[in-house]
Amino acid sequence: MRNIAEFTLIGRVGTIKQVGKTVRVTVCANYPFKDKGGEWKDDQHWNEVTIFTKSIQDYVNEHVSKGDLVHVRGRVRQNSYERDGQRIYTVDLIGIEFGRLAQAAERSAA
Repeated sequence: MRNIAEFTLIGRVGTIKQVGKTVRVTVCANYPFKDKGGEWKDDQHWNEVTIFTKSIQDYVNEHVSKGDLVHVRGRVRQNSYERDGQRIYTVDLIGIEFGRLAQAAERSAA
């Protein structure tokens, strides 16, 4: 049996940027909760997804824009490195599937 560490995100795109040979996309996911007064609120979390695969990078650059609703699947990778004598730990979200579910409201109205 294979051991896996995967993630799934459905949310709105914030930024798309080229970083070296990768494309990084921020995706905002909202988690609804009830506050102390019983009102529903959204708890927003921004997640940065790193894309290494050229075909997925091309898809994102050609078809995805800020505000689009997207579905992203991928794997979770933990890393560590040394900086100024201290060990720094990171968690990377590596996108292996990327699809646009809906265009941003301002783009679809145009």
